[in-house]
Amino acid sequence: MKVLFGAHDVWDIVEKCYEEPRDETILSATQRNSSKDSRKRDKKALFLIYQALDDDGFEKISNATTAKEAWEKLQISYKGEEKVKKVYLQTLRGEFDLLHMTETELVFDYFSRVLTISNQMKRNGEKLENITIMEKILRSLDPKFKNIVTVIQETKDLGAMTIEQLLGSLQVHEEKKKKMQNFNEQLLKA
Repeated sequence: MKVLFGAHDVWDIVEKCYEEPRDETILSATQRNSSKDSRKRDKKALFLIYQALDDDGFEKISNATTAKEAWEKLQISYKGEEKVKKVYLQTLRGEFDLLHMTETELVFDYFSRVLTISNQMKRNGEKLENITIMEKILRSLDPKFKNIVTVIQETKDLGAMTIEQLLGSLQVHEEKKKKMQNFNEQLLKA
């Protein structure tokens, strides 16, 4: 949502809150225009929040009068209290630790599983560096990737590498192994 607010230039209104002036007649023309613009941006942000919610979510914020108020209610209802967040984070950490690539799984699919859990952890306050994610991936790949993992660990600086570069290297290796396997199968048939 923050990205959507930023794209529509309303995040500052959600963050700071729009306050309706008590008496617009005492404001200068510039102040009235500024107030009108802020009111319009607040309503736009509130509209964006409404658009993103299902019926249950809308019911939680339906009586909010400002975007900030609606946003705060959503944060409380969706994130819950800190204790609930900590328990959820513990569960995610356990899932992350237990991740291993299956024998038939494609590299891309395994990366997707790892990144899904790591992104959930980050959203819940975990300080998870990309290098930690890449190290986890390399440790938990299927044994058929043992050779390429060794090459990557010995020749590459993981700190300078991106997750996308790691994925690309592993996908190239996976593709080469498939082609070699197909070639060997054709030789056996001949």
